[in-house]
Amino acid sequence: MTDARPAGQNAAMTQTPPPPPGCSPALSDWPWPADANGLSLHRCQFDPTRLDGNDFARLGISAIQGAAKRQMEYLAGRYCAATALRSFDCLAVPERGADRAPLWPAGFCGSISHSHGVALAVVGRESAWRSLGLDLEARLSDERARRLCAEILTPAEQQRLQSLPGDAQATRVSLTFSLKESLFKALYPLTGVRFYFQDAELLMADQGMAQLRLLKSLSAEWTAGRELPARHAEIDGQLLSLVAVAAE
Repeated sequence: MTDARPAGQNAAMTQTPPPPPGCSPALSDWPWPADANGLSLHRCQFDPTRLDGNDFARLGISAIQGAAKRQMEYLAGRYCAATALRSFDCLAVPERGADRAPLWPAGFCGSISHSHGVALAVVGRESAWRSLGLDLEARLSDERARRLCAEILTPAEQQRLQSLPGDAQATRVSLTFSLKESLFKALYPLTGVRFYFQDAELLMADQGMAQLRLLKSLSAEWTAGRELPARHAEIDGQLLSLVAVAAE
């Protein structure tokens, strides 16, 4: 694991907050060989059966309703986000907006994801990053990948899929799903426009890097044909993707 914390910070201010009882300590985790460029990514594992009703108050965030699994996912994600923000000397926890997206403190942007007992959050300063999209997904089974292929992949992506070995096709469908989820998380805060799997295309994904292209215009700036780079990695047997929109 590589510490993504900017250098020269006060250790007392950036001390990791204690985890809720159902979460492991959130660790700095940057899975790509390229430099983090000021981004802080933290990850923890969580156990929904260990949810304590007082955990929300301890972390200083508003409780949500729902099953224990849903509450623990939310809590673990916010804990990771608070830890990532702490690496910038920001003692805050993002609340939830009317659209259920995280509300980041002034001067910061970020993204949260969780899947199968793992939660992650990535945070950056708005002076360097306009928006971030992070997504963690378990691999689809071969049968489910075949069933969802036409929903997730465009016709062009489906054609390119056929060039891959059979045992790699479910992974590519799963990765495409994750990358498009990250793309949505990154662009929705900038445009306020919802879009779907057929509105973007994965052009390439190799050695931890990927390239996405919009097929639908979302705004005067984010028009059809615009391309964005992305990153992907494997963490705990699951697929992680990140779309980071740099500040101009």
